[in-house]
Amino acid sequence: MRIIDEVQPDLGLSPAEQARRSQIIAATLATIAELGYRRTSFARIKERAGLSSTRLIGYHFGTKAGLIQAVVTTALGMRDRYLEERAAGTTDRSAMLRALIETEIEFARDHPECVRVLREVAAHADDPDGWPVAGPLLSGFRTGRIERLLKQGQAEGSFGDFPADVAARTIAQSIDGALDAHAGDPDPDLAAYGRQLADFFEQAVAPRR
Repeated sequence: MRIIDEVQPDLGLSPAEQARRSQIIAATLATIAELGYRRTSFARIKERAGLSSTRLIGYHFGTKAGLIQAVVTTALGMRDRYLEERAAGTTDRSAMLRALIETEIEFARDHPECVRVLREVAAHADDPDGWPVAGPLLSGFRTGRIERLLKQGQAEGSFGDFPADVAARTIAQSIDGALDAHAGDPDPDLAAYGRQLADFFEQAVAPRR
């Protein structure tokens, strides 16, 4: 997997150091996606990245927690960029909700490794050696963003009167349901699924006339 340098934080690194970090992050993403979180080790990452020693991972990231933090923030950054590129210039709240739902699902089609990794990390948030913030971040990030969008739409009269927190969790869980269905049967058209899901929630949150 090619890691886009721009989603990595500016740490004042040399081009060679940045390239090595990106190489290790890409290898970690690919290893977790293939083997799962529990079976991913520095030794496995070293092998996939073609490193001479696991000490290079420690040099660049310190601990497993530091590596997982970089992996999670990279995957989230790639997902956010994907959404921003497809929703650029949209100010209509209903259109923004549709774009969010459709692109969350299409991202799973175009970047399945990132989605598998985020789900694996979230499922193993109890790992004492992992990044302790990963669990709360991954569980609340998407739901919080949807809830803010719904509340903004309600304040502007674009959406009806309903508990935004409940609706946000329902939308997030429905997106997860689409990803679960795709994981079990990759044949269905994810783009069509996303459009149908967006149609449903667009009607569900519309103001009552």
